[in-house]
Amino acid sequence: MNPDIDALVGSAQGANSVSSSPDGSTRPGASVRTPQLTEFEQTIMSTTEVPIGMLLDLSLPVAIELGRTSMTVQEILRLGRGSVIQLDRLAGEPIDIYVGDRRFAEGEVVVLGEHFGVRITRVLANQAIGAANAA
Repeated sequence: MNPDIDALVGSAQGANSVSSSPDGSTRPGASVRTPQLTEFEQTIMSTTEVPIGMLLDLSLPVAIELGRTSMTVQEILRLGRGSVIQLDRLAGEPIDIYVGDRRFAEGEVVVLGEHFGVRITRVLANQAIGAANAA
């Protein structure tokens, strides 16, 4: 074999057999111990809950769903300025408000000056959110 490759393999094996002691020095010949999964589980389980204050600056996407429809590619290609797409909801029915990928609330469309907005009419309970996502 190539002596350079042998030297690299030998140095890699030597590096694997060196470990650090608590004072930061290294001890040749000691094996490096890899952490076990049970140690990670114990660490995760022993942590306390995250304070709510840490989550207050977290940004989440909010999506408003007026309704849905299904169209063929041919129908989509025919769309142009002024086209109307019929949705599966009736006018006046509540719209869905999603936070992340979860249905969070229902609301109604309002006009704020020149902009559209949404007035929340009902915040869904955790049970309703889970049931809505299962459907």
